[in-house]
Amino acid sequence: MSFSGEQHPGVESPPSEANGFRLNHTMLRIKDPQRSLAFYTRVFAMRVLRKLDFEEMGFSLYFLGCLEDDERIPEDAGERTVWTFQQRGLLELTHNWGTEEQSDFSYHDGNTEPQGFGHLCFSVPDLDAAIAWFDANDVTYVKRPEQGKLKDVAFIKDPDGYWLEIVEAARLADLGR
Repeated sequence: MSFSGEQHPGVESPPSEANGFRLNHTMLRIKDPQRSLAFYTRVFAMRVLRKLDFEEMGFSLYFLGCLEDDERIPEDAGERTVWTFQQRGLLELTHNWGTEEQSDFSYHDGNTEPQGFGHLCFSVPDLDAAIAWFDANDVTYVKRPEQGKLKDVAFIKDPDGYWLEIVEAARLADLGR
């Protein structure tokens, strides 16, 4: 028998009507696309898969993903849009035009009061190498892996102050035990 999920109060059996549903992307609002795109493409090697502009509403969407080198992405814009919305684990950066020119403008990071959104998480193959890479790229830390009670987990900030959790899966086998 295959694993079908942990059971806790409130967990219900998935209805057949929801078969095939999947989480496609998470969206963050960003102030300056040039700064945010540089961060995510340089520091995390993410690729911009699709940009969609909505001129009448004054905003742009950037869909980013961490892809395998041999992954085939459609060249045609329409086909790539469909392909993008079929993926898992993408990051959508939403830029409301003009915010980059407002010196006092910022988005709520979800971790200051009132708390809400917490963080995104990136799994890395080697946490020590990732920390050295972040240090070389002057990344801002919330928590280094050796700090606090939760060891082997780091938290950094992106250009808009959103928290990014950094983990190496192999180090987490005893987490929560």
